[in-house]
Amino acid sequence: MNHLIFDIDGTLWNTTGVVAGAWNGAIKAANIPELKDLNVTDKMLQKEFGKPMDVIADDLFGPIDAGLKAKLLDHCCELEHIAIDENTEDLTYPGVKEVIRELSKNNKLYIVSNCQNGYIELVMKKLGIEDIIDDIECFGHTGLQKSENIGLVVKRNNIDKAYYIGDTYGDYTATKEAGCEFIFAEYGFGEVDNPDYVIKQFSDLLKMFN
Repeated sequence: MNHLIFDIDGTLWNTTGVVAGAWNGAIKAANIPELKDLNVTDKMLQKEFGKPMDVIADDLFGPIDAGLKAKLLDHCCELEHIAIDENTEDLTYPGVKEVIRELSKNNKLYIVSNCQNGYIELVMKKLGIEDIIDDIECFGHTGLQKSENIGLVVKRNNIDKAYYIGDTYGDYTATKEAGCEFIFAEYGFGEVDNPDYVIKQFSDLLKMFN
């Protein structure tokens, strides 16, 4: 029995276009003078996704008042959740829904992300995979770094060896710090030198674990 821990953005799906629209709505509503010319794009978010939410806020919103920044980030996440929930387009990478269900027959599956609280639950709902994910953890719930959250899942589930599937260098370093094997989703947002394994498409996981 293998234990597979999944990242979300850039690994299971790409919501950056939808999210950019939601965040721009929140920025406009906040009416913060320093951010009047800020227009968040999908390309900008692809560079940010995978980082803890507070780091993303610092990168995008700069040195504005900390209270305003926290409030704006909360509103961005709120509108993002609504936009993704209401979206009817399939934003997953090819084969994700079918492959992940096939993988669940012979493997234990988990999700760990640097996302806000509630996001993983939304992802599972949209993909229809609530019944096959054994455990989840995120930055929004614990306030911990990804390596620590991977460690929590490993410890809670008495896992001897786990594989983390992600798409950024941050995913790679977190995986190594947690003492796990890293599978690089080459089709995602980032670049990683010398990962343990590489998948060019999500279905490549079937060759490894089925």
